[in-house]
Parts: sequence; C-alpha cells; structure tokens
Amino acid sequence: MGWPDGYQRRVLVEVDSTNAEAARLAPGLSGPMWILALNQTAARGRRGRPWAMPKGNFAATLVLRPTESPDVVALRSFVAALALHEAFVQATGRTAGLSLKWPNDVLLNGGKVAGILLESLGMRQGVQHLAIGIGVNLESAPTVLEVEAGAVAPVSLMSATGVAIGPEAFLDILAECYAKVEHMFVTYGFAPVREAWLLRAARLGETITARTGTTETVGRFETVDATGHLVLTSAKGRERIAAADVFF
Repeated sequence: MGWPDGYQRRVLVEVDSTNAEAARLAPGLSGPMWILALNQTAARGRRGRPWAMPKGNFAATLVLRPTESPDVVALRSFVAALALHEAFVQATGRTAGLSLKWPNDVLLNGGKVAGILLESLGMRQGVQHLAIGIGVNLESAPTVLEVEAGAVAPVSLMSATGVAIGPEAFLDILAECYAKVEHMFVTYGFAPVREAWLLRAARLGETITARTGTTETVGRFETVDATGHLVLTSAKGRERIAAADVFF
C-alpha cells in the first residue's frame, strides 16, 4: 500500500508521548501529520490512565486541523476505529475475531488489541487541531494486572494470529486506511461511517454495562445514534450515553 497524498510522516526513536509531541508540533503544521514513536516514556490512555508500551508495539498520533464543530470533530473516534479494523484485515488477511468496542477500542478474539485517544488542541474558536492517538499491541500485550479491574483482557496481534509486523510497516497500512475513511467522512458525513461501524460492533444486541465516574447503566446495547452516543435499553427505558467506559 502507498503512503496517502497530503499526509506528512514523522518517526521518532523515543518521545514522552506521541500526543504530547503532536501538541508541540501542531501550531507549525500546514497539513495532517502522522507521528510514530518506537518508544514512549510517558504514554497515557483515556482519563489519564497509563498506557503500557512494550518494545515492538505501535504508538502513533495523527494530528489534523479540522474545520467542523467540536461535536462533529469528536466523531473521528469512529473514523479511526474503522481505519484500524481495516488495517488489521490488510495486515492479517482475515476478518474473523475482529470487532469494535464503543467508544474507541478494537477487539481481537474478545481481547483488546488496540485503543484510541482523541485530544482537542486549542479551543478558542472551535477545535484548532485534533490529536488522534493510537496504541496497538502488535508484538506483546500488558498483563491483566496492568489494566483496570473488570476491563477487557489485552491481547497482541502476534499471539492471537501469529502475524508479525513492525510499527513502521503497520503505519504504512493504517495511514492509507485512515485516509480512505476520512475521505468518506468529510464527503458523506457520519452516516456511512456509523453504518460500517455498527456492522463491526462488539456485543450489539447484548446486555452491557456503561460506567462513568458516578453512574452505572446496565442495559441492552441497541445502537449508536447519529451523534455517536451509545443507546441502551435499561430498566429506566431507552437511554443515550455520551461518554462512559463499557464493560461486558
């Protein structure tokens, strides 16, 4: 696969985190850039949680300058998830076992193989830049003791499929896949992205638990709506959830 037109590429031997590097570089960028780190010293996941970065795994951030309103910009978590799904298909030649977990994880054989972290950079008049951080367990996965209690157990691409691929080679595939889904998103809106995401959704139609810092909602996973909210049917009826951690 070729490198997509219009996207810059920066590969670092080591950095604190690729999202932090994106924040430093964003003001001087004239177009989208992928930043790949072969080692991160201060990686983090959602809600500031640490993200383990064993050698041989993938850590990259795509920094963009979006033009949409913040609520639309946030939908790029689904764009990134779809691109990751397709990149795994391209890398392994298989679709079996792959699924997408709301709001921003990729599962392989039921285990977490990749996660996505969106950060807005500058909010004076909307989102000035968007950093889409992506971590993938290519070679190895954290132990169960290194993740939150009750969370989906981590897996690696190599252990689950036997496929060995390096970070730079995986970036080549992911960048091309992302560019295609991004084009669909900016051309046709969220609707086709949402439809494609739902076809790959983990536990759709099943009972799941959505937790925030103060609440817990248990219900049937009905859909993701046109604004990206999780829709559950619980004991209280149909509920729309904007942000939460999902547990199975």
